[in-house]
Amino acid sequence: MTRPTKLINKNFFLLWQGQLVSLLGAQAYSIAMMFWIKHQTGSATLMGLVMMVSQIPAVLLGPISGVFVDRYSRWKIIVGSDLIRGFVTITLATLVFLSPDEHKIIIVALFTVGLISSTVAAFFNPAITASIPELVPSEKLATANSMHAFSYQASNTVGMGIGGVLFRIMGASTLFFIDGITYIFSAISEMFIKIPQHFPDEKTDAKSTLDHLLDDIKEGFLFIWQNKGMLHLFFTFTLLSFFLVPGMVLTPFFVEDYLMATSDWYGFITGGIGLGSIIGFVIAGGVKASGPVRSKMNITAIILFNLFLTLFGFIRAKELAVINMFMGGIMMGFFQVNVLTILQQTTPDWIRGRVFAVLATITGALTPVAMGMIGVITDLLNQNVPLVLISGGVLSFFSCVILAFSKAFREYMAYEPGPEEAVEEKGLDPA
Repeated sequence: MTRPTKLINKNFFLLWQGQLVSLLGAQAYSIAMMFWIKHQTGSATLMGLVMMVSQIPAVLLGPISGVFVDRYSRWKIIVGSDLIRGFVTITLATLVFLSPDEHKIIIVALFTVGLISSTVAAFFNPAITASIPELVPSEKLATANSMHAFSYQASNTVGMGIGGVLFRIMGASTLFFIDGITYIFSAISEMFIKIPQHFPDEKTDAKSTLDHLLDDIKEGFLFIWQNKGMLHLFFTFTLLSFFLVPGMVLTPFFVEDYLMATSDWYGFITGGIGLGSIIGFVIAGGVKASGPVRSKMNITAIILFNLFLTLFGFIRAKELAVINMFMGGIMMGFFQVNVLTILQQTTPDWIRGRVFAVLATITGALTPVAMGMIGVITDLLNQNVPLVLISGGVLSFFSCVILAFSKAFREYMAYEPGPEEAVEEKGLDPA
């Protein structure tokens, strides 16, 4: 298959628009899940446990899913994943609508849907990330990543911005149903995509794949281990994922119990992060800086992002909370696009799925543990949410400061591809 010459081509556009819609639904689901649990149980522990279960499959299946993404059709993985998530979410919506007072059954269903969706996402996410470089011209990869990140944050901004209002007006069952429909729409859109992919030379069946599984996993880890800058990045992301969990779990409690605001303002705050991230994506896609300058800009951005997160716990005015997270979103968006582009540029296609799956495994390794702990800790502290938020922000901030002193990381962030290798195309058929 001939490599695309235009950024906006049929394959990339269909993938992009499908993700835009399904991510919008996912934000509606997230709000409905969190506020349903808070209003029906008031338990931070239960909130953390539900979110913990939704993270475990990504950690356990990460290396395995990377092998499958490299050895089997990424197109089938992407389409099948959205169909499965659409079905299970619509089933949950039906249960909540027909039996709204069956709280114990609904809680079990939330755990089940979270587990299934996360299992599917463990294969879906590396398949998407590994596919994007093959759907766009090499020199347009950073812009493509900006567009993909834009679809995520635009959906986050709109979905979270109106999700709190919609939850108050429509309730959980309607938002669950909307999420399921958006997954089905995304799957239909993706059915018409053609994704170029280099497969291993040898014919593989299920048995031979299992035979090669450990070797393939080791190869992915070895690739990262040999790149010290990438390794330091992955290790720091692991700490960040752990320390930032309080914000993920406790923000609904912070909004209603400390900002004295409705669920609408949870949407406005998280929407502010999304809007800021979109601006960060645009800046990252438009800034043309030398490697060393870009490295300094990225380090500054991630440190400032964590500073804004720390300040969030001190705020008691809801309008100021929105502004604070908007500024943090700009910093995170800028950093996210640049890091993703460098990771794709420094990882060849034949191993890209494994590397991104290992990234998900390493960075998410402590997240389920943190989610399981944070609710319990918060309840033991008599739900002193600001203290927990500030503590997590401070620890995350200092983790990034330490990373800034890593010479290997600074050099990795300063990477600049040569004119003939914007993205390595090893193993791809040029025809």
